[in-house]
Amino acid sequence: MDFLRIEHIRQADPDVARAIEAEYDRQMNTLEMIASENFASEAVLEAQGCLMTNKYAEGLPGKRYYGGCTNVDVVEQLAIDRAKKLFGAEAANVQPHSGATANFCAYVAMAEFGETLLGMALPHGGHLTHGSPVNFSGKFYKFLSYGVRRDTETVDYDEVARLARENKPRIIVAGWSAYPRILDFGKFREIADEVGARFMVDMAHFSGLVAAGLHPNPVPFSDVVTSTTHKTLRGPRSGFILCKQELEAAINKSVFPHTQGGPLMHVIAAKAVAFHLAMQPEFRAYMQQVVTNAKVLGEELVRQGLRLVSGGTDTHLILVDLTPFNVSGRQAQTALEEAAITVNKNMIPFDSRKPMETSGIRIGTPALTTRGMKEAEMKQIAAWIVAVLKAIDDPAVIGRVRGEVKELCKQFPLFKKD
Repeated sequence: MDFLRIEHIRQADPDVARAIEAEYDRQMNTLEMIASENFASEAVLEAQGCLMTNKYAEGLPGKRYYGGCTNVDVVEQLAIDRAKKLFGAEAANVQPHSGATANFCAYVAMAEFGETLLGMALPHGGHLTHGSPVNFSGKFYKFLSYGVRRDTETVDYDEVARLARENKPRIIVAGWSAYPRILDFGKFREIADEVGARFMVDMAHFSGLVAAGLHPNPVPFSDVVTSTTHKTLRGPRSGFILCKQELEAAINKSVFPHTQGGPLMHVIAAKAVAFHLAMQPEFRAYMQQVVTNAKVLGEELVRQGLRLVSGGTDTHLILVDLTPFNVSGRQAQTALEEAAITVNKNMIPFDSRKPMETSGIRIGTPALTTRGMKEAEMKQIAAWIVAVLKAIDDPAVIGRVRGEVKELCKQFPLFKKD
């Protein structure tokens, strides 16, 4: 069987087919180390490409605005039930098309436009949807931002409490896109209760760790929890929302009809499959290896002269300060991509460089671990990263590393291509 399964595309649209084939080759022969990316299983991909894409299903299972929804109702109810069981939630909505949409729906359900919200600053590791002025969150709401301490580069809970007491936000948001440490959900809950705020957690990055029992579960502490399914959960590119029973009706209405129309039933089918796979014992073993790989990779990069923000990691992600090598994040990202190692430039706390330049890179281990790589490979990859960063303008070094990366990738194929 040809894993690509694009024979019909080859016949109907050769241009698109060639791009898909090129992307297949890129994924097969590149070390994917962007922390927000992973490789979905063949079962997830089959579900996402299934014929349920043909069905309109506005509404919820058993309460649709269209006929013919018997089978998609089964799939969506499976996804809902599995999400609730996996995370111990009272209620779940699996229709959001993305994590950003899930966050928007959560805000809409709990706050009016223009009200004050409090979230983590983007340059300190927060997410675009946690109040960035260029995002809907910063345009529709009065978002205030907390950050990390200079000495520890971990969340400044005293600042969170001070800002909350002074401004009485409607919602306090916890969660991150580039923060390597575990958050104290209990502390956030105490602050929220003190000022009468709702508490929301965006666990898009670490939901797989939560599902595996390797990270504190934010659900018992939170009013609402949002997440994507495509990062550590290894599902399709999409989102979902967990909430307390009292907020279920408001959340459901904020998703449909307030924000979205018909749900993507093929993607919901893929979410159901991903939740099922995350309940299996082998998923916990996988996530444990993801965390181990991140620690080993980080330790090796430090041993070879780089610095990690906050001194290490508790999760799948490390944030690397490139200052010791006098290299920018943009330069590092470009050179490493030429060497077939994909990372993304990322600001570090109190960064002196601009967002499109940055002083850091963000690295994650989920995709490498999905391929079966372990500690020995992490040490070798760290050596390649350092070699490229030390010879940022040397095509010979970059070419050598690219060739060695390709050989390693052959040992850990993503899929079999017949």
